[in-house]
Amino acid sequence: MIIEPPVDELTKDEINRYTLVLATAKCARMVTDEYTRQRENAERLIANKETDKPLSSLIDKDIRDEKAVTCAVRLISSGKYVIKNAPETEK
Repeated sequence: MIIEPPVDELTKDEINRYTLVLATAKCARMVTDEYTRQRENAERLIANKETDKPLSSLIDKDIRDEKAVTCAVRLISSGKYVIKNAPETEK
């Protein structure tokens, strides 16, 4: 499976691939945590009979229907998740 956009476009010659991988993993973890939060909330609403909607309609479509890494790449590409380089320390 190929994830778009390409790595070169995501790094924009400003960050290295290692930094991109770390940032993508952190962002994917945030996406997973948000999915878990939304699912738990939806399950609680259904269990308490506060809604008659199906579980899938109570979870944000973007994080429900895509893999976490794909969502993370999309968030990075769109600029909603910004990767900042750590300031270099002087030796």
